Amino acid sequence: MRIVIPGGSGQVGHILAHHFHALGHDIAVLRHSQSEADWTDALDRSDVCINLAGRSVNCRYHAANRRAIFDSRIHTTRLLNRIIAAMPHPPQVWLNASTATIYRHALDRPMDEAIGELGGGEVGAPDTWNFSIDVAKGWEQAFFETATPRTRKVAMRSAITLSPDRGGIFDVLLSLVRRGIGGTQGPGTQFVSWIHEADFGRAVELLIAHEDIDGVVNLASPNPLPNCDFLKALREAWGTRIGLAAPAWLIEIGTWLMRTESELVLKSRRVVPGRLLAAGFQFQFPDWPLAARDLVSRWRAANA
Repeated sequence: MRIVIPGGSGQVGHILAHHFHALGHDIAVLRHSQSEADWTDALDRSDVCINLAGRSVNCRYHAANRRAIFDSRIHTTRLLNRIIAAMPHPPQVWLNASTATIYRHALDRPMDEAIGELGGGEVGAPDTWNFSIDVAKGWEQAFFETATPRTRKVAMRSAITLSPDRGGIFDVLLSLVRRGIGGTQGPGTQFVSWIHEADFGRAVELLIAHEDIDGVVNLASPNPLPNCDFLKALREAWGTRIGLAAPAWLIEIGTWLMRTESELVLKSRRVVPGRLLAAGFQFQFPDWPLAARDLVSRWRAANA
């Protein structure tokens, strides 16, 4: 297959490129700096488009960054709609990035595609949480608003994708544990939804292969867990019991100093992959302790 990945230069793009290269597929990564004609040429007669384009949300949500986060997703998605809808030989399937953040702050029950409640406007929710949900909703609306009769569409509502790559989310979390400050963050009851990189790549494979799947699909482990248990398992995988806790007020200060947002830590994402499981997907890493041990082992090997 020929797989085209707009915005594929980040961590998730590297994960997918490596995964599909290993299977013998042809990968083309498109960048924002390339022209519309370049994108059209790359997509013509391709088999799969996986759009990951969008400014990183790992930043402070001031006005300029909010506009960049929103516009980078909406404009690119609408551009692809225009290109793909007009093509005589478009890709057979288009997978567009979305996010599990679209669901409400959930402590009470899991959120799947059928009965999950979208967030927005909850009483007491911080403005930054509502902004992230508005971005996710706008992104999916832009994706589905244009008909592409010859191209099947899937919006991937992904949880955090974890790999041992330097600078990735797992690398950041492990750095806290290694420094003895990887204890419970905030109340610790907020759920963490996650997916191991191997399962992420395999899930994308399934979405490509199953021609009966379209619409929204959650890409997450079937077993999200509270933050306190998530970090305890990571400490155990590393081999330490010490982990200083960080109350919510300290998280706010720390994320401000790191020029990011506390939402990434404090919002409860209790997302489960209903449609993947219904399609028969078998997770290699369904539980976090197993995944944590694998990622720690590979991180140690890469950084020996």
